[in-house]
Amino acid sequence: MAGFSWQWAFAFGLLGNIVSFMVFLSPIPTFYAIYKRKTSEGYQSIPYVVALFSSMLWIFYAFLKSNTTLLITINSFGCFIETIYVCFYLFYAPNKVQTLKMIVLLIICGFGLIVVSTMFLVRPSQRAMVVGWICLVFSLCVFVAPLCILRRVIQSESVEYMPFLLSLFLTLSAVMWFFYGLLIKDYNVAVPNVVGFSFGVLQMALYVRYKNCGEVEY
Repeated sequence: MAGFSWQWAFAFGLLGNIVSFMVFLSPIPTFYAIYKRKTSEGYQSIPYVVALFSSMLWIFYAFLKSNTTLLITINSFGCFIETIYVCFYLFYAPNKVQTLKMIVLLIICGFGLIVVSTMFLVRPSQRAMVVGWICLVFSLCVFVAPLCILRRVIQSESVEYMPFLLSLFLTLSAVMWFFYGLLIKDYNVAVPNVVGFSFGVLQMALYVRYKNCGEVEY
């Protein structure tokens, strides 16, 4: 029975990798629009900086546990692609200060503090648990980050700055990783994806509601 559960967990983890790969690639149309406009004005860098930070945390968490290859592979790709997105955003950003502050606060200071404090202040037997809770909190932040975009959609009645593909793949990814975390009994993986699924459905519902209210760019 345990072997059977692990087979299902591996299947959902593999599907989670595939769908998450599409999640990481889904903002490409957004950055193509930025490239055409030669400006990132109107677009938010917050989701990409937070996603980069979250991927780094999950890699750190994965190295503290065993049998976490599926987490390491997809989050390594996440770090790579999100770094490209952030650099691309900065290149075309008319005002780079806010994004640079976030990078320093989260990526340099935040991640560095978490690594140093857990390695020196937490006992080895408890490190995975502590980092797991931190990952859980910031995974929730990744899903909550698009709220600023949802607010803009409702206020402007336009989905110009909310790519539908990103919402779709986030929802599918949340389903896959929820079942993966549930089957391996890692609730730090499973719990945030309940919120991720809810926000994904909300984003798609808003897209359907406002897609014909203005011009949409992909």
